Amino acid sequence: MSKGKLQKFADMENYSNVFQYPFSVIEQVPFEMKGYWREQYFHNGNPIVLELGCGKGEYTVELAKLYPETNFIGVDIKGSRMWTGATQAIDEGLTNVAFLRTNIEIIERFFGKDEVQEIWLTFSDPQMKNAHKRLTSTFFMDRYRNFLVDNGIIHLKTDSNFLFTYTTYMAEKNKLDMIFRTEDLYHTDGIDDETRKILTIQTYYENQWIDRGLNIKYMKFRLIQSTPLVEPNVEIPLDDYRSYKRPKRSGLETSK
Repeated sequence: MSKGKLQKFADMENYSNVFQYPFSVIEQVPFEMKGYWREQYFHNGNPIVLELGCGKGEYTVELAKLYPETNFIGVDIKGSRMWTGATQAIDEGLTNVAFLRTNIEIIERFFGKDEVQEIWLTFSDPQMKNAHKRLTSTFFMDRYRNFLVDNGIIHLKTDSNFLFTYTTYMAEKNKLDMIFRTEDLYHTDGIDDETRKILTIQTYYENQWIDRGLNIKYMKFRLIQSTPLVEPNVEIPLDDYRSYKRPKRSGLETSK
């Protein structure tokens, strides 16, 4: 580990807006703020929105600046990346931002029933080989339902045709209400003012993918609480690229 990363971890140990509970920690120390984020951290009754897999936290911070009457929490396991957003939030005095460093597989251990109103998934790893690792899989949707309000909104923004197609099938299979869906976010007419407002946010890596000629895809849908969720059983063409200009590793052409 480089000295830079060590310094970032040392900084975050003293950051009031960062909570570090990876799996190894949460197994020993329960998260006492579960169900009480508004009372014990934000000190208001405003809605809570999560960004899962927040990376550097750019999106979390920019959403917080656009919507000061909403509380935002960025979640990721990579602390050295998260440091960027956490530092910016402190430097800019943003009191409606927090960061949680943990494994998303155990996300339900940190939030109480109906504590969260919306979830953002921004450029998540498509996990083309393993559906259970996809953040839009029914495996994760069942976890989100432990703390997301009934009919709470899931946003997906991605460059991956595979993940976008899979998520579309998942929503259709489970009759989830699709509020909005586009395969080319920046070249779609008739976008509502609220969505267009969000389009002002573009992260460093998103700009790289746009420069490479990749369409940015976006959808938002409602997650219901009442019915069991079923995985779609559909073969989907794999993406012919991987992030950061790495070649595709698998010789397979499709996956479920």
